[in-house]
Amino acid sequence: MRKVLALGCLLALSGWTALADWITHPDMAGLRPRNVWARQLKRKKLAPVDVRWQNRHYLFRRAFDLAVVGKTTVRITADDYYKLYVNGTFVAMGPAAGTTDCTYYNVIDVTPYLVKGRNTLAVHTYYQGLVNRVWVSGDNRHGLWLELDVDGRPLLASDETFKVARHRGYSALGTVGYDTQFLECYDAGAPEVGFEHPSFDDADWVAAVRHPLGGDYRLVEQPTPGVVTERLRPVAVERLADGGLRLDFGGIFVGSVEFAASGKKGDSVVIRCGQELNADGSVRHKLWANCDYVERMVLSGGPRDLLNQYDYKSFRYLELAPAAGVRIDEGSVCLLARHQPFALKARPTFTDPVLRPVWDLCVNTFRYGVQEQIMDCMEREKGYYLGDGCYTMLAYCLLTDDWRAARKFFDDFLRTKRIDRGLVTCANCSFMQEIAEYPFMLVLFAHWYLEQTGDAPFVAARFDALADVVDSYRARYARPDGLLANLDKWCVVEWPKNFQDGYDADVREGKVCTDVHNAINAWYVIAVRSLNALAARLGRPPYADVKPLADAFRAAFWDADRHLFVDRVGSRHVSLPGNVYAAFARLAPADDAAASAAFRRLVKEKGYSSISLFQFFPLFCWLRDVGDEALLHELLVSPDAWLRNLREGATRTFEGWGRDTKWNTSLYHLTIASVALFLTDARLSLP
Repeated sequence: MRKVLALGCLLALSGWTALADWITHPDMAGLRPRNVWARQLKRKKLAPVDVRWQNRHYLFRRAFDLAVVGKTTVRITADDYYKLYVNGTFVAMGPAAGTTDCTYYNVIDVTPYLVKGRNTLAVHTYYQGLVNRVWVSGDNRHGLWLELDVDGRPLLASDETFKVARHRGYSALGTVGYDTQFLECYDAGAPEVGFEHPSFDDADWVAAVRHPLGGDYRLVEQPTPGVVTERLRPVAVERLADGGLRLDFGGIFVGSVEFAASGKKGDSVVIRCGQELNADGSVRHKLWANCDYVERMVLSGGPRDLLNQYDYKSFRYLELAPAAGVRIDEGSVCLLARHQPFALKARPTFTDPVLRPVWDLCVNTFRYGVQEQIMDCMEREKGYYLGDGCYTMLAYCLLTDDWRAARKFFDDFLRTKRIDRGLVTCANCSFMQEIAEYPFMLVLFAHWYLEQTGDAPFVAARFDALADVVDSYRARYARPDGLLANLDKWCVVEWPKNFQDGYDADVREGKVCTDVHNAINAWYVIAVRSLNALAARLGRPPYADVKPLADAFRAAFWDADRHLFVDRVGSRHVSLPGNVYAAFARLAPADDAAASAAFRRLVKEKGYSSISLFQFFPLFCWLRDVGDEALLHELLVSPDAWLRNLREGATRTFEGWGRDTKWNTSLYHLTIASVALFLTDARLSLP
């Protein structure tokens, strides 16, 4: 087996010595860490989560003096998350999710928020405790790490001089999605409200304690910017008979709600968020994605209570239903939208005006949807996915001409070798899943990354790790003829299943697939070819001779009479996914003159009834590569795809072509927004 870089060595250490301690609340310091790492088919053997420690909000404060306000920098991170305030003003939040062997921290210039004399740092941290795709949580680990420098000289660092308290203003109203987040009931009368202000009395708070496992964390500066926040006002407001409000923010955004209200102590305002309206005009708070966004604010009885939601959701419409006598300050209602900074650099090259709204739809999906990392859907999962993430990451980087997120993406997923040599599906989270073709897509992405950036040193440093992923598949699953079988990873083929075109292999999740089938082996060929292309660019010997593998593929799946590929050994069934990936891999016999025409007929016959998230990108790449811009344009302007999204009122791309194409469709999903690449002159070579 080739020598592979050690985990953690894929990221460079920063050139400074950490002075701060990891600190936590005494309640959390004595918890025994819970292992969250396991392969998917073995995850049920992990110890159960201790629900007593879920949904914990912890606050930290530290006052300090400045004789002169100089250039002041804070380095900060938390497990799971933080929101930083300086002298009562919100400054930043983060970090991007990480692992103990790569814990990202943010570097923040806080100079504008400081004054001569007394200053106060306040940090609102969160330990969620759920096992999901968002964070590495449910592991009984919580803490804050912080350093503050003035003009390059250390002034303070997180230690036992910080004070800490649990915020009692947040209680849970259940979870949504795949245990993605807790719905919040915010009590504006909780004693900790206003903790961020210098005048707040923290006399009854306790001293923070050093985290006994703080030495486990390996700190790495986050290579991507932190998210920014926009305060958006509604574009339309409807005043309801009960004194409530219904507001439209003009499009789906990712963020939280803010407003001020007043009333008697204990009175409440019900908060309903949704992406659409019901037929009667009310907010459809139960989303297609099976998230029911109904939350609550409880009033303190004071003259002006301000809602302070911690977590975020995906919504366009807001309905506020106050108790009798409660007054909502209409002018204060806003949507706090959060996203990565976005500067569009690419320009469209299409001439058909029908495609202009498709371009705008895709660009705005990326502009407002990318968070600390590329996620698939913004509500049900908030998952950092490897497979479709390759397409969305590539599109995002080409649209912005900023490749920092892509470099982080490679390293985040290569670090999942700690769980399985063949990688896992979601990075930097405690939910364990393995989708078989996703690691092969990462190898293909490396080929495209090098092609687009010319960044040979980056790829060269990771070549052996990528090759080892492919090695692991060969070692575990290859038959004597080289084809893969008996995979204990789920092969998704296409998603959802109703777009698999009857694919005739037993690829159900949660079991070993004993079939020798087409899709995974086509992706295997693509990965080997991609490694060979990388090796050639890097001046290395070829990874492997792909000809015997391609010959075995044709021998197993090619139907010479129909000039198409069947789905599996022993089947006569022909499906679109069984041919899209094979065409992309150029696996049809070179001497079969009818193969290309047969494939095109199949594409036209099946259309978007059999094309979804995973097929359109390789299909469009193939069409552009062979110069069939006419069929590519026909598919782009089809009324069944992106134009259907628009016809159904989309302001961001859906998880597919329509609301009803899946049982839990996300109406803010990034993958099909990556079609924006095909509205430019971008060309992605087939390896």
